[in-house]
Amino acid sequence: MAKFLLKLLLKNGQSTSDPLVREKCGKIASLVGIATNFVLFLLKILVGTLFQSIAITADAVNNLSDSASSVVTLIGFKLSGKPADEEHPYGHARMEYISGLVVSFLILFLGFQLIQSSVEKIFHPEQAQFSVVAAAVLVLSILVKVWQGLFYRGMGKAIASTALQATAADSFNDVFSTAAILIGMVITKLTSFNLDGYMGVVVAVLIIITGINLVRETSNPLLGMAPDKKLVDEIYKKILSYDGIIGLHDLMVHNYGPSRCFASVHCEVPASRNIMESHDIIDTIEHDFKKEMGIQLVIHLDPVETDNEQTNNLRAQVFALLKEISPEIRMHDFRVVWGKTHSNLIFDVLVPFQFKLRDKDLSDYISKKISDLNSSYNAVITIDHSYVPSEIGKNGEV
Repeated sequence: MAKFLLKLLLKNGQSTSDPLVREKCGKIASLVGIATNFVLFLLKILVGTLFQSIAITADAVNNLSDSASSVVTLIGFKLSGKPADEEHPYGHARMEYISGLVVSFLILFLGFQLIQSSVEKIFHPEQAQFSVVAAAVLVLSILVKVWQGLFYRGMGKAIASTALQATAADSFNDVFSTAAILIGMVITKLTSFNLDGYMGVVVAVLIIITGINLVRETSNPLLGMAPDKKLVDEIYKKILSYDGIIGLHDLMVHNYGPSRCFASVHCEVPASRNIMESHDIIDTIEHDFKKEMGIQLVIHLDPVETDNEQTNNLRAQVFALLKEISPEIRMHDFRVVWGKTHSNLIFDVLVPFQFKLRDKDLSDYISKKISDLNSSYNAVITIDHSYVPSEIGKNGEV
C-alpha cells in the first residue's frame, strides 16, 4: 500500500525528499494509524471488559496510545511542514522529532500504569473467561499490526522518517505482545492456571521498552547527533571530484530536520592557482550541493603551498611522526614560516574525542618530537575534534 500511495503522490517529477510530499505521506500514515488503532482499541476494550481480562484491556490501552501517538505525529508533520520565518530561519522540521518525543513519554506513562494494574491482578486474581470471540479479536489484531508494521516501514524508508520507522517497530512489538496474550489465554484454558495478570505485566514491560527506545531515537537528533557516515563519505567523494580541490577538513553537518541540512567545510586549493579561479570552483560546489543534494553548503577556502619542496618534505616528516604516535591522528592546514633563527611549523591535528592523551599533553609531546627533528623548529599546533564519523582525505591527511 505504501508503494501505491507514493505513486499517487509523486507527480511531475517530485521526490520523496520534497517537504510537501513528506508532509502528505506523514499525514496519510498518521490518519491510517489513528483509524486502525482506534478500531482495535474499541474491540479489545469491549472484549476485555466482558471477559474480565486485564491483559486484553492492557493491550487495548496500548492500541489507544498508538492512536494518540498517530495524532501527535500528524500534528508534528503538519507543524514541521511550515516554511521558515524570521523567528525560525532554519524552518520547523524538527517538530517531527519533538512530536516523537512527546509520544515516547506518553507510551512510558501508560506502560507504568499498566504494570501497576497487572500486578494488582496477580495478587487479586479474577478468573478470566476464555472466549472464541476474544481469541478471534486477538488474531485479527495480530494481522492488522503486521500490516501496519509493513506499511509504516515502507513509508518511513521512502521519506526517511525516523518517526514512521519507530512507529513500524512499535507495530511489530505489538504483534508479539498480542500473541503472548493469546498464548496465555490458551494455556489458562488448558491448565486452569490464571496467567492473565502475568500476561498484562509482559505487555506493560514491552510497552515500556518501546517507550525507552523511542525516547533515545527521537532525542538524539534534537541533541545533535553525528551525521550518517554514508552521507559524510558522499560529501567527501563529491567535493574531491572537482578539479582544483586537493583536500578538505573540518566538515560540520547540521540537521534541522528531514530535508533541512546545512554544512560547512574547509577546502584546500593550490596557493599558486589564481584566487578568482579557486573562488569560482568553490561557488560551483556550493551551488551544485544545493541543487543536487539539497544541502546548504558553506566552504572556507584554504590555500596550500604545493610547489615548495622544502615545505613538502617537512610536511611528510611531520605526518610520519604523527603516524608513529597513533594511526588515529590526522593533520591538516600545514604551513611553514621559514626564518633565520627559527621556523614556525603551523598545523592542526585532528584526534578522536576519546583519545588516550589530553589535548595539551598531546600538543606538548608532538612539539618535543618536532624539536628533536631540528632544534630550530617551533611547532604551533591546534588540536581539533571531528564532528563527523570520518575525516580522511587524500594521502591519509584530512
